[in-house]
Amino acid sequence: MKHDTNHPPAPTAVHGFSPGFAALGLEARILTTLEALGYEEPTPIQREAIPPLLAGKDLLGQAATGTGKTAAFTLPLLQRIAHGAKQKPAALILVPTRELAIQVGEAVQRYGKELRATVLAVYGGQAIGPQFHALRRGVDVIVATPGRALDHIRRQTLKLNQIQVVVLDEADEMLDMGFAEDLDAILEQTPAAKQTALFSATMPPRIRSIAHRHLKEPVEITIAKEPVKAGAAPRVQQTAYVVLRPHRGATLARVIDMAAPKSALVFCRTRVEVDEVTAMLNGRGHRAEAIHGGMGQSQRDRVMNAFRTGQTELLVATDVAARGLDIPHVSHVINYDLPSSAEVYVHRIGRTGRAGREGAAITILDPREQRLLRSIEQHTKAKVTVAPVPTVADLRAKRLERTRAAVQEAMETEDLDRFAGVVQSLAASGDPAKVAAAAVKLIFRAQGGERAEQEIPAIQHRPPETHRPMHRQAGYADDRYRGAPARSGERQPVGRPGRGGREAGMARVYIGAGRDAGIRPGDLVGAIANEAKVNSSVIGAIEIEDRFSIVDVPEAMAKGIIEVLGRSRIKGRKVGVRLFRE
Repeated sequence: MKHDTNHPPAPTAVHGFSPGFAALGLEARILTTLEALGYEEPTPIQREAIPPLLAGKDLLGQAATGTGKTAAFTLPLLQRIAHGAKQKPAALILVPTRELAIQVGEAVQRYGKELRATVLAVYGGQAIGPQFHALRRGVDVIVATPGRALDHIRRQTLKLNQIQVVVLDEADEMLDMGFAEDLDAILEQTPAAKQTALFSATMPPRIRSIAHRHLKEPVEITIAKEPVKAGAAPRVQQTAYVVLRPHRGATLARVIDMAAPKSALVFCRTRVEVDEVTAMLNGRGHRAEAIHGGMGQSQRDRVMNAFRTGQTELLVATDVAARGLDIPHVSHVINYDLPSSAEVYVHRIGRTGRAGREGAAITILDPREQRLLRSIEQHTKAKVTVAPVPTVADLRAKRLERTRAAVQEAMETEDLDRFAGVVQSLAASGDPAKVAAAAVKLIFRAQGGERAEQEIPAIQHRPPETHRPMHRQAGYADDRYRGAPARSGERQPVGRPGRGGREAGMARVYIGAGRDAGIRPGDLVGAIANEAKVNSSVIGAIEIEDRFSIVDVPEAMAKGIIEVLGRSRIKGRKVGVRLFRE
């Protein structure tokens, strides 16, 4: 195992901070940042990965999205480069997609605030000029997709000879997208003495191969999937909504407005998130209370009493704060963040559907987390229905139905005699049906039915049978051909229509390069995903012939994809791109 003798020894726990993070050897400035962000305790991958990374060892980690691995490699990376040589860039993080580059770049910025670390996200589809300027000025950490990183290396605008730390995040996705050769070319430009960490959700032989070539005596970490009993929560109806991160808050509000729960538990990852979500829900007229590890016992007791007695309808909590609480039956459990494991998920949703009652579990997902959701399904042997986010029209219809039901109930149960005279007086001067409609409108308005609402952009989700295998979506017959070019007998993707039978809503794009030019499905997926800013999950069948290729893409995106690809290079060359004519 490799040790960095120039790196200072890891400090011991720091007084005044979370003992969980402090015990891992993180210094006070980083602990201050974590405290401010509201992180309460490390996840399993953070507990396992941070100490060896701080000690300068290479690391090979198997962990899925949503387990907290971004912090697991970012926190020690920031601490190490803060104490190392001052050349820039000092660290390179390679990720498969533009979306992940932005997300990881934002995380590095958040965690590195106290250390004054600078970061640049580098990916295709953005103007390259500003990247040149930022690289010339110098930044501490580069987060990049392989294609754009290699482009800068070839232009000599990115020099890696002083890099101290390299991280390969979601390595299996990068190989699926055809970046294997790019990764080797990039890593060959880095110094032999660097520290390298590789993270992957799966650990097939091709990942082992790249680890063998580029990692030195790595510490190996696997975050095992916890055994969970099948049907752990059989009476819980489980639903998930897939939205981009900027729309999570609006989606949570929409879901709660639709469900109108009498008692719901909303789970968030951090204390800061808990406080932000609580404030947002109260601002929309709900009765929400926060509970997290930063609160005193008397405050926690007050919050819990309000929830038990029905004064509060929504309890917003972290997992740590909810442990050991005597929480009464709740009608809904809502995961504002997907938990890091099936075990935590089952523990959360087990708070509803008790004592023979039916319950509802709702999860809000980032598109990248669908793979983890399917893993949870496999472990619990229970179906999670991925549903479209309710529209504004859906919400207004639901509110109107509630108004109707309230009026109906009042007609059947309330003493209405003292209001009869008012109704008769109004009816004498107008249509009785119009009188009733005006009264219903006033009730509807008083209940917030006419509040202005914004539509939440829909996201296409991967159906369960295609949630993971990019190779199936991109022209590979099965796992045996993952990472290999599609051949004539393998062109037809599993479950996809052939030429002349494309899926509804899909257009066919002709690309003037094929097998003779060394084109592989991953090259095309990578070009479309990174250059045209398209989520790879929406790309359909890919057929590669000797001199051309055909890719199915959503009709609404076809024009933009053709324009961008026409200006881009695929395998280093310009190619003709147009709509395919049968």
